[in-house]
Amino acid sequence: MTSERGRLTALYGGLLVLAGALLIGFVYLLVRDALHSSISTAVTTTVPYADLAVPGTDPDRDPDWREAAPARRAEPGAPVDLGRGVAAEYAATRRISNAAEDAALESLLTVSGVALALFSAASVALAWWMAGRVLRPVGVITARARRLSGENLHERLALKAPPGELKELADTFDGMLDRIEQLVSAQQRFAANAAHELRTSLAVQRAAAEIGLADEPSPEKVARIREKLIETAGESEQLIEGLLLLAVSDQGLQRREPAALDAIARTVATGLTEDARCLGITVEASAQPLTVRGDAVLLEHLVHNLAANAIRHNHPGGRVRLRVSPDGLEVSNTGPVVPPATVPRLFEPFRRARERHHAPGEGAGLGLSIVASIARAHGALTAAVANPGGGLTVRVTFPGT
Repeated sequence: MTSERGRLTALYGGLLVLAGALLIGFVYLLVRDALHSSISTAVTTTVPYADLAVPGTDPDRDPDWREAAPARRAEPGAPVDLGRGVAAEYAATRRISNAAEDAALESLLTVSGVALALFSAASVALAWWMAGRVLRPVGVITARARRLSGENLHERLALKAPPGELKELADTFDGMLDRIEQLVSAQQRFAANAAHELRTSLAVQRAAAEIGLADEPSPEKVARIREKLIETAGESEQLIEGLLLLAVSDQGLQRREPAALDAIARTVATGLTEDARCLGITVEASAQPLTVRGDAVLLEHLVHNLAANAIRHNHPGGRVRLRVSPDGLEVSNTGPVVPPATVPRLFEPFRRARERHHAPGEGAGLGLSIVASIARAHGALTAAVANPGGGLTVRVTFPGT
């Protein structure tokens, strides 16, 4: 900070001193050119020409003598030939004018030098003060940024300054802190929810094994416990696979290849039609040709998660519409009414529109978060709106569509 203040001081002070020196030089040149003429005119005006007249001459009849031009400064030693007996008087006037001019110029230079020295000192002090004023917001930003840590990410600079580049910098820094705080909070919630989900599955398995097999269970009871353990293990495996897929998609794409999104959507719709029919849900698919550059496997997970989520959060007799168009991918379903305020949070891991009851087929709450992560990896935009009659509509728009 001190070095920057010193540079600004040198810059501002140097410019002010240079401007002062140029101003003094310009004034000196103007005064020097006009001073001799002004002094000569003043001398000849103050001393009447009758007092300088030479006997035998008539000033009233000799206008050339009256107009004798002492205003033109003669060089020392140069001959002056004015005629009519006024050479001596003109020489006296010239010496007086030259002496007055030299004294005035010397005094002007002395005063100007002193004024320039004082002006230079004042300019450096003013430049130092101004540099401090200009850089003060930077010091505030630096000091507060050093204090920031994981425990006080909620603090903001909130710089009080007039609009300008530094104010804009501070506001941008505050916006960055907002995003960082949101990301850190999301990661903390993700870790806590993942630990909770895994611990719940392990607790169910342990309880089933300890309680169900405590006393010599019947074959039927062993079969039920076996089925419960397999179901719980499947849910844990599904959760771990979802976490791994989420981690892979968050790392971005390693390669990009053309992928036919319409063909992927038709394949996914065909694979889910039977499961949806068993739940009394109709799947309607319409796909226009659309090719995007990306990872075909991740894109299949994206479409599958959207469609499976639309089937899972539905009601008997409901519908799921899956549509691919040049505008992108759109999946809409019927189902329970979703409060509009909760829609943005559904794309966070383990977020659900309704509280989890650990029912079969309920899912781990990672479907839409995986969709959002895969979309970001492909540079796509994800948006969701709650349908007025219930359900949700999710749109994924890819670059260039």
